[in-house]
Amino acid sequence: MNPTSETELAEAIASAKGPLRIVGGDTRKIGNPVEGEALHTSGLSGITLYEPGALTLVAQAGTPLAEIEAALASENQRLPFEPNDMRALFGTKGQSTIGGVVATNASGPRRIQAGACRDSVIGVRFVDGQGQILKNGGRVMKNVTGYDLVKLMTGSHGTLGVLSEISFKVLPAPEATATVMIDGQSDEEAVATMSDALGSPFDVNGAAHVAGQTVIRVEGLAGSVKYRAAELVKKLGGEVVDFDWTTVRDVLPFANQTGDVWRFSVKPSDGPKLGAALRETGAEVIYDWGGGLVWALSTGGDMRGLMGDIAGHATLIRGTGYPVFHPESTGIRLLNEGLRMKFDPRNILNVGRM
Repeated sequence: MNPTSETELAEAIASAKGPLRIVGGDTRKIGNPVEGEALHTSGLSGITLYEPGALTLVAQAGTPLAEIEAALASENQRLPFEPNDMRALFGTKGQSTIGGVVATNASGPRRIQAGACRDSVIGVRFVDGQGQILKNGGRVMKNVTGYDLVKLMTGSHGTLGVLSEISFKVLPAPEATATVMIDGQSDEEAVATMSDALGSPFDVNGAAHVAGQTVIRVEGLAGSVKYRAAELVKKLGGEVVDFDWTTVRDVLPFANQTGDVWRFSVKPSDGPKLGAALRETGAEVIYDWGGGLVWALSTGGDMRGLMGDIAGHATLIRGTGYPVFHPESTGIRLLNEGLRMKFDPRNILNVGRM
């Protein structure tokens, strides 16, 4: 099925006789495999509203991410949350869609400053499992009462409804970018450095540690960026270098290697302890978000067990043989089951994905 309008999407879901597998660009293969008839959202494509002066963009869910980024770039603007491109990591082709970005809450290194994808989404339209068209939020930021369906739908992996249209707040693109690199640090030293940088007054919006290199990013007006980068070098050591942040954003060091890819979210102060446990198994480790996001490339085994008493959660991004998502507490499990029963009582949308 490939509906070309929200009405056709609603009709397709309402008339479905069995499970549906929601397909956007099919570039982000996160979650358990899903059986069912393919329901493609690529026919729901196009930017329906873009007001640069109001920092607002509205697009249909099947719109390619590249199309949205190009439109924003033409007005010297961008999506705040730096969505990642997972095609290299998964070995997939095609075009990532904005609906897939929102459904997976895809958020890059700038999350430590600008927030996650869900923090930039200000409105959604979607079709639930009964074929009902629902909407929440709008085209401006405002406080609301009742269910915050915007936050609920972002990161739901298509299990509660199929997105048809999404509204975003956007931000101006920076005039300049600079990266300070400190080479040869241990994991503990790197996390301490990143914490110092993030706690400084220099408005850092990227802090990662990859291949023994600690990288700190600042963006903004050219004069300000030059000053802040120089001050960070005085404070932390290292030097200002050219650095491609897609290396961190898209986890490129793991892209062409065999093995399972795990994603851990923990307190930055717990990052080195987890990293040490992972490295003891022979895993490779990358830190993002100041040490709070730990990527691991492992040769096998359930890496989740290495967390021990470390609070947080782990997701098997690429690999098989182990649960993809972190085990839920009884309360969270019952809450999620209740939500799915409310929005998809026929149990047909991406069944078993999460």
